[in-house]
Amino acid sequence: MATILITGGTGLVGQLLQKKLIQKGHVVNVLTRNPKKENEFYWNVAKKEIDLAAILDIDYIIHIAGAGIADKRWTADRKQQIIDSRTKTTAFLLATIKQHQVSLRGFIAASAIGYYGAITSEKIFSETDKAANDFLGDVCKQWEASSLQFEKENIPTTIFRIGIVLSNQGGALTKMNTPIAITPIANGNHYLPWIHIEDLTNLFINAIEDTTFTGIYNAVVPEEITNYQFSKQLAKKTKKIFIPVGIPKWLLQLLFGEMAIILTTGSRISSKKVLSKEFQFLYKNLDKAFDALFKKP
Repeated sequence: MATILITGGTGLVGQLLQKKLIQKGHVVNVLTRNPKKENEFYWNVAKKEIDLAAILDIDYIIHIAGAGIADKRWTADRKQQIIDSRTKTTAFLLATIKQHQVSLRGFIAASAIGYYGAITSEKIFSETDKAANDFLGDVCKQWEASSLQFEKENIPTTIFRIGIVLSNQGGALTKMNTPIAITPIANGNHYLPWIHIEDLTNLFINAIEDTTFTGIYNAVVPEEITNYQFSKQLAKKTKKIFIPVGIPKWLLQLLFGEMAIILTTGSRISSKKVLSKEFQFLYKNLDKAFDALFKKP
């Protein structure tokens, strides 16, 4: 049994992760701006405030906090908020751990496949590739650099570059699953690397339970699927009309500005490294994932 601190623990992934860790007998502390439950503790990075009861006896940190990439248009201020919510929170955690001499057994952090950039390419990107020279690549590069400061303090560190997380409780899938008809985005030829939320949370848990599970890993399934194929399967599984003509790229750019690139681009991402750790995906293909996500209660 371990005591684990989670940032971002009240979000979609964090809530399921909490539940699973507690079921396994672990103690879970959650940092939040608005604590409401017994295991939730206050922090405010801007004011450098934290309830020390959350951190003094912990064994691991799972750091998944960060402002939503697709929540608002990318103004200059919003871009800085996206970066700061990742890098400054990480730096504050490390400074607090060092100041109070907390002996961490491991630090597990989120990153994103945006590391490889907002492009569509037939290249299969792996963990050894360089960060892209665009906003998403820069965000992830800075994000990971801040997390790797824990490694420099001899704390075992794991980083997951996460693809699109599929859940029936929120996130991207609920936005794609429109009420009447489903269409691809733009021409639909861009790839959509994904992972089921069950598999993602299991990866975080594996990084705690397997002491060799350190380093940087792409958190995506082996299946390579385009946005067009994804949309068509989603329409079939939910018994909705599939309209093969996609939403025009120019319209998305008009609606979302620069942020539209996260909707209209996507490349192939390798999962070989995570598979080499003998991680067993519960949902390796989209059909099986959809069966689980849309099964009737």
